[in-house]
Amino acid sequence: MENQKNILMVLTSHSQMEGTNSKTGVWLGEFTDPYYEFIDAGYRVTLASPLGGRPPVDPMSELTENITGANRRFQDDEIAKTAFERTNLLSLMKAGDYDAVFYPGGHGPIWDLAADQSSGRLILDFYHADKPVGAVCHGPAALIKAAELEPGFLIGKNVSAFTNTEEALVGRGNNVPYKLETRLKDLGAKLHSALVPFMSHVKRDGMLITGQNPLSAGPTAKALIKVLEQE
Repeated sequence: MENQKNILMVLTSHSQMEGTNSKTGVWLGEFTDPYYEFIDAGYRVTLASPLGGRPPVDPMSELTENITGANRRFQDDEIAKTAFERTNLLSLMKAGDYDAVFYPGGHGPIWDLAADQSSGRLILDFYHADKPVGAVCHGPAALIKAAELEPGFLIGKNVSAFTNTEEALVGRGNNVPYKLETRLKDLGAKLHSALVPFMSHVKRDGMLITGQNPLSAGPTAKALIKVLEQE
């Protein structure tokens, strides 16, 4: 394919939940659902993470009630599993090599990607090159660093992300260093969410496409694909 699109997916490398013995990491369905949306659209997907190698997976996301069709497909997909085992070093990635970037969630990003210099710069590079930046659930935490590197970046931007209500309902509210919804609002973003917690919600603001929670992962990827196909 002449014009095959290249998507960069950035995954967390952070596994520890503060003050607990619980682990966090990538919420598997928030990686697999978008991954297969991109693959099925004929795109090439590259995976990266701050530490490279295999990202930690949130054990909760592998419980039966949270398994998605894409998770099952991933288990039988040797190509995808190998890519997941060997993610590239985030610091080596360049926006010029890709058509869009996508940040899956899981709680991990609120620690590492929210503070990662390479990630923050990458987001700004994509955004200013008029290339879509997608993020879902806790993935939008990566926007925090972008806003620190470019003060005012989030002011007035319409975004969606895991809400304070959802954080309270999953019982993780006291184990996170800050509430993502609150932090994004403090940086000037306008937060949008579904009327009912955990229902799918996607918000697009120009080249910024964000989703609220695990159910929003596939729809956020679809919205990003729509933007790319309009070019």
